[in-house]
Amino acid sequence: MLNKVIEASFDGNSWRETRTPLEEIPGHRLYNGGRLAIGPDGNLYVTTGWIEDGDLPQERESLAGKVLRITPQGEVPAGNPFPGSYVYSFGHRNPQGLAWDRDGKMFVAEHGQSAHDEINHIRPGLNFGWPLIDGDEQLEGMETAYLHSSSDTWAPSGIAFWGNELLVATLVGRGIYVLDERARDLKSIYASGDRFRDVLPLGDDLYAITTNRSPRGEGPSDDQLIKLSPKL
Repeated sequence: MLNKVIEASFDGNSWRETRTPLEEIPGHRLYNGGRLAIGPDGNLYVTTGWIEDGDLPQERESLAGKVLRITPQGEVPAGNPFPGSYVYSFGHRNPQGLAWDRDGKMFVAEHGQSAHDEINHIRPGLNFGWPLIDGDEQLEGMETAYLHSSSDTWAPSGIAFWGNELLVATLVGRGIYVLDERARDLKSIYASGDRFRDVLPLGDDLYAITTNRSPRGEGPSDDQLIKLSPKL
């Protein structure tokens, strides 16, 4: 199974695939990463999953278990940490969210194996340890998680900064959370019993989408787009 990144154009009636900037990304039924975001530098960042192969996240030649950085045209940007490679950081399990703060610091949310979901501060060339370490574990040459869920499970998905606050949409956590940096924890700000896939601040409002059927389940999914407005 392989994944690819496509470019599509909308002609007023339908979407049409126009270009494939990146292809032959290892894929899996469950562990694909799959988040795309244009960074402050104008490059495209792509998260990929470990595809249930413990060797690939640590192999820099593989595109699995990585955060990739490519130009919008599909080339390797100047300044990537490994010459000729799309790999920006490695040692990831299943990164689901990408966001940058006002200072340009990059954060990723990813699913742990059994609890130990993580928020990580991404810098070029760093190894985030999977599957050799997770949570608070340490190993020379690898990054310990910036924040993790310990024995709890958040299943974090999309993340976004709203001003200085990092918002996290959670699937198993069934709500939208905000990062409490002082307590190094996530605090719930909205819950409805839904599995939240992504969150987007737009002006003074928040928009969120749900994925109420797990990919391990079957049948239809009763999903919705939710608009949240702060109380004045």
